[in-house]
Amino acid sequence: MYLHEIEAHVPVDAMGGSILQQVARGIARHTSDDQIPVRVVVTESGNGMYKCEVGLFQSPGTWASLHQTSTLNFSKRLTENSQSFNAVLLVPTGIGAEIGGHAGDATPVATLMASICDTLITHPNVLNGSDLIDLSSNTLYLEGSAISRLLMGSVGLQPVRSNRVLVVIDSHPDEFFVDAAINAVNAARSSYGLICPMIIRLDPPLEMRSRFMDSGRVAGEVEGLDRLIGVLEENRGAYDAVAVSSVISVPLSYHMDYFEGNGDMLNPWGGVEAMLTHTISTLYDVPSAHAPMLENQEIANMPTGIVDPRMAAEAISLTFMQSILKGLQKSPRIVTGPQATWGPGVLTASDVSCMVIPDGCLGIPTLAALEQGIPVIAVKENQTVIKNDLSWLPWPAGQFHLVENYWEAAGVMAALKAGIDPKAVRRPLSQVKVQTSTSEASLISQSTNIGHNANH
Repeated sequence: MYLHEIEAHVPVDAMGGSILQQVARGIARHTSDDQIPVRVVVTESGNGMYKCEVGLFQSPGTWASLHQTSTLNFSKRLTENSQSFNAVLLVPTGIGAEIGGHAGDATPVATLMASICDTLITHPNVLNGSDLIDLSSNTLYLEGSAISRLLMGSVGLQPVRSNRVLVVIDSHPDEFFVDAAINAVNAARSSYGLICPMIIRLDPPLEMRSRFMDSGRVAGEVEGLDRLIGVLEENRGAYDAVAVSSVISVPLSYHMDYFEGNGDMLNPWGGVEAMLTHTISTLYDVPSAHAPMLENQEIANMPTGIVDPRMAAEAISLTFMQSILKGLQKSPRIVTGPQATWGPGVLTASDVSCMVIPDGCLGIPTLAALEQGIPVIAVKENQTVIKNDLSWLPWPAGQFHLVENYWEAAGVMAALKAGIDPKAVRRPLSQVKVQTSTSEASLISQSTNIGHNANH
């Protein structure tokens, strides 16, 4: 079993259908039965083509349960719950986001958004600040593929009091790093009451490698996944969430290049982390998160100096684990089957009031929101390496809002919550488009009525 990423150029399908359907059909043509998509990003679109980068879980034979819970399974919501206002905030991992592309630097945005919502649903890339994390009481911390499945209508989310967090750590040639990871878990247990049923060392460890795609995105490969899957299978029922700490292999120079780059270099670790956690959550319907384990003492002792504020949380951490442990402690339960729609206190696609994303981000969440009729707010200031013009998507009137920054996004959210047109608080206020109905339609209607009467 292993994880890897492929490029798939999907043409606009002459068979038609929604863009979501076209992308799903196109990806199916690029994969075999033993390859299951766990992450899909449209990196560029236009000229009759969607350029997709697809994270694939590959296993000998078909993994039936993963096919059944695939990210690409869609169920149309029938209603929208207007009794509460719940928002999804996404900053995808590995795309070089100006805000949220580093260590928890989108947390202030999440705090602002949460102040407007009854519930904010967001993911580790937004909130993880190495050993720092700030979660508002009404924020649900959830791995990105589960959010995609929520928007696709295939799962529900149920808030919990706490989770039993299974911790899996790599074996390491230097016991210093293993000891540090175990100390981090025990610190969480003693300081904020984390429930950890066990810590399991993987020996041999996972093999995680980061790589840059042609689009500029960061992804990678994971080998040795069968060992992790074996651990999760063996301990089913003993945990509610999974935290993994493992080494991600990158060239030594990346470490200093990253910290000396003043934020210009993409975080080289996040993309392959997302591939791993997407797979765990999809296979086992549990929240998951990953913390990178440092390769050696040389890297641990590397003098970073004073770094870009967005990277400071990474510069002061050794294990990077506290944010994921604290986040997973109260991650919502992923609910599948009939309970996904009728279970008590379960949030579904019908409960999502809007979604906020960086401008240009096109993947399963955006396409699902389009199909579900969920308003989308795209933020121009949060620039990424992704190249899509979201305005060309077939949005119904009032569903897509392109804004300059997160201040403006907060205002649009507040307007949607109040039930007013966001444009009504701006000036100039445009005229309503007036159309004249042709007499032809009236004549057709009269003709139909005459024919109907004549038959009687």
